[in-house]
Amino acid sequence: MALSVLYPREGFLRAPPFTANVPPLSVPCHTGPEADSVGVVPPELATTICQARIGGSFWAPRPSFGRPIILALCSHVSAQAAEPFVSGLMRRFPAQALLLVTAAANYGARRLARRTGIAEILLPADPHGLLDHAEEIHQLGPGDIALLGALRGLPTRWYARPQDTDGHVLTGQDIRTGLAQAYRYVDPFTGTPATLAATIDLLLLWKDILTQNRKIALCGGMSLWKRRRMARFFSSAPGHPPFGNHVSSAVRASLAHGSTQAIAAWATRIPHRLETTIRREKVPLWRVEDGFIRSVGLGSDLRTPASIILDKSGIYYDPRQPSDLEHILATTRFDDRIRQRARTIIDRLVRDGISKYERSAGDDSRPDWPAQTGRTVILVPGQVADDLSVRCGGGEIQGNLALLQAVRERSPAAFVIYRPHPDVDAGHREGRLDDSVIRRYADYVSRGGAITATMSHVDEVHTLTSLAGFEALLRGIRVVTYGVPFYSGWGLTIDEGMIPTRRDRTLTIEELAAGTLLIYPRYLDPVTELPCPLETLLSRLGDEKLWRPTLLMRVRRLQGRMKTLIAAGRRHQAYKNQGSERPA
Repeated sequence: MALSVLYPREGFLRAPPFTANVPPLSVPCHTGPEADSVGVVPPELATTICQARIGGSFWAPRPSFGRPIILALCSHVSAQAAEPFVSGLMRRFPAQALLLVTAAANYGARRLARRTGIAEILLPADPHGLLDHAEEIHQLGPGDIALLGALRGLPTRWYARPQDTDGHVLTGQDIRTGLAQAYRYVDPFTGTPATLAATIDLLLLWKDILTQNRKIALCGGMSLWKRRRMARFFSSAPGHPPFGNHVSSAVRASLAHGSTQAIAAWATRIPHRLETTIRREKVPLWRVEDGFIRSVGLGSDLRTPASIILDKSGIYYDPRQPSDLEHILATTRFDDRIRQRARTIIDRLVRDGISKYERSAGDDSRPDWPAQTGRTVILVPGQVADDLSVRCGGGEIQGNLALLQAVRERSPAAFVIYRPHPDVDAGHREGRLDDSVIRRYADYVSRGGAITATMSHVDEVHTLTSLAGFEALLRGIRVVTYGVPFYSGWGLTIDEGMIPTRRDRTLTIEELAAGTLLIYPRYLDPVTELPCPLETLLSRLGDEKLWRPTLLMRVRRLQGRMKTLIAAGRRHQAYKNQGSERPA
C-alpha cells in the first residue's frame, strides 16, 4: 500500500512557533515512500527522535491524562466520515480505554466523542505525552502520533479511509524509510538543502532553549531598546516571559509560578536589593550577558546583540563563585565531533578577523609603529574602568594604568602597545587615559581598525581580564593574564593572578573554544530571528546590509563624541588652572 499520504504535508519534523513566519524544515517530495528509492533513516537517528521527544508539535502543552488506546483523527476528517472508524474500534475495546485525539477546530469529531462518551484530547498537544500512556495507536489519515508510535515500537495501525476495517500495520522500519523519502529537508536560515541529521540537531537546540525559557517567570534589568531582541532570545513559542524592573514584582512573578520559576536579569543591572530578596525567598536568579561573538558594532552604540549568555549559577567574569562556563570547562567530555567543529570555528574566526564587535576580513595592513628587532612586542588591551570583570576578577590591579605599570615592570625591555577599549574611546564608558600618561609605560597607542588585525603583528598579549586574551589564544598568541579571566587556569595561559582551585584541568584550545563558543552562549539569526548555531551567525556577519547603523545609533555615537570632547576640554581647563596657580 502507498503510504505517502500518511506523512503530514506540513512536515513531521517542524519548527516551534518562535515567530509568526517560521520557515519550513522540510517539504514533501514528489515521490513518496512507495518509490524505488532505497533511503532510510539510521536507527540511531530514530532513537534520538524518540528519546529527545522531538517530532510533531513537541512544544505544545503536555496532556493532562492518557488512555491505553489512542484513536487519532487528522484535522480534516468529518464526524460523518469518522463515525465508522470510531464505532468499529468501540466494538473492539471498552470505551473507558479509548482516547480520541483530534484538532480543536474539528467540531464534528468533538461532538462524536461527546455522543459516544469517549474521552478526548484536543490538538495541539505534546504527542510524546500522549504516547507515554499508550499501548496501541489507531490513526485515521495523516498525523504525527502514528509516526511516533511506530518509531517507539508501539502496536500501530494506520487507516487511509474510515471504512478500512483492519488498517495497515506500521513498523519502525516503515517510518524510518518514509522520513528519508517522503520529505526533502531544508535549512531554515538559508533555504538550501539540509540533511536529516542536521535538522534533528537544530530541533534538539530549539527544544533545549524552549525548556529553559519556560522556567523563566520574568526578565529584568533589560533596556527598552533591546527588549524586542530579548523577547526573541527568550521565546516560549509562542510568547515570551514578561519584562519588569521592580524587585517586588519580579519576586512575586516568580513565586506565583512556583519555586522553580526563575528571574532572568541582566547581570550588570541587578540591584543589590533584588539579590538580597531573591536569596531570602529562594528564587532562582539567572544572569544574562552579551555573548562573546556579539555583533558588528558596539552595544554601547545601541547595537542589539546577536548572542547572549544565560548563566544559572554565576557569571563567567566573576571567579569568586562557580559559573556555568566554569562547570562546562571543568567537567565536559569533549568528543572528537565537537573538537573538530571547534577547530573549524577557530579557523573561520581567524581567517575572517572576527572578534566580539568586529569583522576585519582581508585587513592585512602593516602596523604604523616602528619595526622592532630583538624586542618582544606586547599588546595591552584596555578595559572599562568600572567593568564588573575588572572589579570581580582584577584582583589587586583595578584599572588600566595599574595594568600598564605591572606589564612594564614585568617586561622592562619590551615594546608595549596599548589599545584603548572601544567603548571608552567612543566616550560611552569610564577608563580613559591621556596619551601623555600612557606613554610613561607604553611605547605606542593603537587606535582604529580591528584589534584582531593588530594581534597578527604582536608576540604576546598581556591582559587583566579582557576577552582579547581569549581571542589571542585562538590565534596562537602567547597570553599573560594579571587577573582571573574565564580562560585562565586551564593550562593555556601564563597566569599572574590567583586562579581558583576549581580550575584543575588542562584543556586544548579546541576544548576551550567548544565550551566557550559552542556550549555556553545562545545565538540568534538576525534575519529570521530564530535561535541558530554559531555557524549561521558567522555567515551573517559578512552581510554589510544587516549591520548598517540606524539613526538611533548615529545619535548615540554623536553623544559619545560630544562627551569625549567635553571631558577633554575640562581636563585642559584643569591643567591651565593648575599652571596659573604655580608660583612665577
